[in-house]
Amino acid sequence: MKFPESWLREHVATTASRDELSARLTAIGLEVEDLQPLGEGLDGVVVAEILSCEKHPEADRLQVCQVATGAGTVQIVCGAPNARAGLKAPLAQVGASLPGGMAIKAARLRGVESSGMLCSAKELGVDADASGLMELPADATVGQPIAALLGLPDASFELKLTPNRADCFSVRGIAFDVAAAMGAQVTPMQIDEAEVTSQAAMAVQLEAGADCPRFCGRVLEGLDPAARTPLWMAERLKRAGLRPISVLVDITNYVMLELGQPLHAFDADKLTGPIVVRHARAGEKLKLLDEREVTLDPGFLLVTDAGRPAALGGVMGGWDTRVTDTTTRVFFEAAHWVPSAIIGRARKLGMHTDAGHRFERGVDPQLPRYAVERATALALQVMGGQAGPITETTLPEHLSTPAAVALRRDRLHRVLGIRVADDEVERILRALGMQVAGTAEGWAVTPPSRRFDIAIEEDLIEEVARIHGYENIPTSTPTGEVRLVSPSETRVADGVLRRQLTGRDFLEAINYAFVDGDLLATWQLQDRAVTLANPLSADLGVMRTGLLPGLVSALARNQSRQQSRVRLFELGKVFHQAAEGGAPVETPRIAAVACGPQSAEQWALDDREVDYFDLKAEVEALLALAGAEGEFRPDDSPWGHPGRSASVWRDGRRIGWLGHLHPRLARALDLDLDGEVVGFELDLAPLAARAVPRAGEVSRYPSVRRDIALVVPETTPFSALRASLQAALGALLRDVVLFDRYVGPGLESGSKSLAMGLIMQDVSRTLTDRDADQAVATALEALAKDCGARLRS
Repeated sequence: MKFPESWLREHVATTASRDELSARLTAIGLEVEDLQPLGEGLDGVVVAEILSCEKHPEADRLQVCQVATGAGTVQIVCGAPNARAGLKAPLAQVGASLPGGMAIKAARLRGVESSGMLCSAKELGVDADASGLMELPADATVGQPIAALLGLPDASFELKLTPNRADCFSVRGIAFDVAAAMGAQVTPMQIDEAEVTSQAAMAVQLEAGADCPRFCGRVLEGLDPAARTPLWMAERLKRAGLRPISVLVDITNYVMLELGQPLHAFDADKLTGPIVVRHARAGEKLKLLDEREVTLDPGFLLVTDAGRPAALGGVMGGWDTRVTDTTTRVFFEAAHWVPSAIIGRARKLGMHTDAGHRFERGVDPQLPRYAVERATALALQVMGGQAGPITETTLPEHLSTPAAVALRRDRLHRVLGIRVADDEVERILRALGMQVAGTAEGWAVTPPSRRFDIAIEEDLIEEVARIHGYENIPTSTPTGEVRLVSPSETRVADGVLRRQLTGRDFLEAINYAFVDGDLLATWQLQDRAVTLANPLSADLGVMRTGLLPGLVSALARNQSRQQSRVRLFELGKVFHQAAEGGAPVETPRIAAVACGPQSAEQWALDDREVDYFDLKAEVEALLALAGAEGEFRPDDSPWGHPGRSASVWRDGRRIGWLGHLHPRLARALDLDLDGEVVGFELDLAPLAARAVPRAGEVSRYPSVRRDIALVVPETTPFSALRASLQAALGALLRDVVLFDRYVGPGLESGSKSLAMGLIMQDVSRTLTDRDADQAVATALEALAKDCGARLRS
């Protein structure tokens, strides 16, 4: 929220200096993000009138102007493109010093005398406009100090407001907080009802139910289209960060900044009525004031005229019914749009408006009528004309009424740790516009309708604390019992997994949990995606369904910055819609990606690219932390390279994916890489689960090894052979070592030879050759039955 200091002081009388005011605003939670002094040190700058302009004899872009100063006529050489006879503009006289430090002296410019300088708004330090001379009203008094004309010096405050303080998106709302903090009083603001001198009116119907329970409108006729925005209003708007546009638009913006109620001005001659507020129909189109045509859905609200869309409710007006410089009849509209009906609508269209910003956070439902009356008074003052009656349509059953909240003095003391005097508590609450009634235990406080954030006792305690001053509340160390929770032995801690990967030369990444829906579609991960109703931006509108898209995007950004070897991992949650339509399901996962050389550049190792087996080793190392072994089966995930990726299984359950990225996906993502991207993504819960460690007996007897070579179908994985051996030999088998794989001459097509060593050991005796031979026979029998294996001759 941006506003000029002079405007705030008009609503609350305080003798505090500018610096004191700024410090106090920040102290009570309205953080001053920026403070810009305006128009300081303008002594010697006056209103002047250009009487004549002649071309400079030695310069095409300069003019020699005769300028009236109120105390005579001086000659000024000026290069501004808008310098012309009859223009009134600021003149820095000889001896003046401008805010930028420029001292004005008499000078000769290209051989022509110049006694002073005609100024732009930027040179005066009141605006950023340096395109030409600052044009002053035609009725400005020549010779009048410019500071007096423009109400200078002044300052522009910009507050960083928290979302719950929607009432402070207006000068009037801020004034209540300042009055409470400074021990001052808010200046009464009486908005009188305008005299009705016209019967022109628009019928209004509300068909959107609770989304728009109040709508006020008024027709004004006989307006002077030649009227211009008064200088005082234009200056206040500019100091509040808004550009003056036209008198009617400026009036609506002025009222919005002053009271907090956004309004819209329709050209009444372009309306036929009745005005109907309803939800948009699917596919309905509307051309907005910014000349964009948008396609709507039933989530949007419309103000319609005779069935046609005329404005996007709570966001922006329509192009066809806009006011122009020729408008003589206007329809002022002020409505109460509930936040839930407006939140995210503007962002869905890729836009942001001051009205939408306010309505998303909540606007006082009692304001519409007062705002229309205020806009009416300003319009009649500036443009003349006649006012019709206000048309107010209300659905009272959908309008909330502030309820009294109990504040107990003992609870206040217990939370703050100090006792605040009863009269000080009452002063603070009443200064904030609340109704206070005493009770036996404390007070019954009814907040004003603009304070949506006051709902429970703690809200009132916070109000007392921030206005009384956090610096007046003593600091004390919290006391109480802290229960230490020991880590579970049945799960590998996240920190252990992190240390494992960081020790293996991976760097941890943290990506947004919300991503672009198009990115998920590119990965074919859009199924059951959770769409956000109120996204931060259009490209962050969906909750991620996988960690790999974010990690690969981070990898690509590193690659584009000349990082040829990238190894990243992330622990985080992914989100899916529940199958039965309940709350979204959150699944913790761990994922990693790598590209480039397997090892950092050095003299001792050959330079080779990271591949599937490198990442497979990382997955096996993670499983080993849980005392488990994984099984890797062929996988057909659309993002995986066919034949070079696998699904990871543990204890008969699929826990994730491992492999190379599909080349088609790499092209779709515009990955400009020399090598390939390899990665994995695993569900964290089944990966990290482990059995409670138990002590086992250590055999005192030697082990026995027997090597066998088997011929098996090419599609049979080694994990299947190992599982069959373990089932057949039980505790006798201590390990299986695969030491050779052969495919080629001597074997039939579709077969492979695997040579392995069986290591056997007993805890009660030394195994004999007969025992070992019997075990091998049992193993071969089981392998033939389970895997179709035969001993290679």
